[in-house]
Amino acid sequence: MSSPDIRLIAVDMDGTLLDASGRIPDGLWRLLPRLRERGIAFAPASGRQLATLQRQFATAPVELDYIAENGAYVVRDGVEVSSDAVAPEFASIVIDRVRRLDHLDVGLVVCGKRSAYIERADDAFHAEADKYYAQLEVVDDLTAVDDQILKLAIFDFAVAEHSVAPEMLDLRQTHQVVVSGQHWVDIMNSGVNKGRALARLQDAMGIGSEQTMAFGDYLNDLELLQQARWSYAMAEAHPDVAAVARYRAPSHTEAGVLTVIEEFLAR
Repeated sequence: MSSPDIRLIAVDMDGTLLDASGRIPDGLWRLLPRLRERGIAFAPASGRQLATLQRQFATAPVELDYIAENGAYVVRDGVEVSSDAVAPEFASIVIDRVRRLDHLDVGLVVCGKRSAYIERADDAFHAEADKYYAQLEVVDDLTAVDDQILKLAIFDFAVAEHSVAPEMLDLRQTHQVVVSGQHWVDIMNSGVNKGRALARLQDAMGIGSEQTMAFGDYLNDLELLQQARWSYAMAEAHPDVAAVARYRAPSHTEAGVLTVIEEFLAR
């Protein structure tokens, strides 16, 4: 069997590429130049902001492409491919709604193009937001933020899928509401997701899904995997993700992404 003509590999971060300690496996740094030599682009695809991804991959030996903010911001070779900002009026509605959730222990991150912003400034919430947003500002009033807002991200100290997510489901009538992790719910414009972002990256490269490999583990990776012919769900993936992926990869704790890529390169 001949090796597929892969030109793009898109990889989720948490629970997929990152190890059990939340670190990028060391083997990736040696793998990236080999991919570039084969004409294969590598694109982290995450709910994290662009600045955070760029910080995490600052020592990468080659230029990377990025799908940030769960698909609301796409960058190729340092140049913006697409961005999708929500209307300020809608952002204000979400901000007000989260402020009224007194019965839940939640905090809101308003994710702008230049920075991310929070009102809640206690150490516990600030520490969680800081993990994902390298550019983060504490402000007095989120509705007064002067930036293009790409996403509104709610952190729930309980299990988001069962706690804060049901409080936001009615917003799906007009916008995208996705559980992006055990504690996170992301709200974006309708149609914004990693899969649509991957399609835009494919268009920019002049390739199709049959030349694309993708890895994911959680609900915000569903569309990403559907947009790639060579789709892999991680060993511990959410059942819905495992159901749409064509293949399975070993656990992220065993560098499963790197294992699959190495096997492909060895063909």
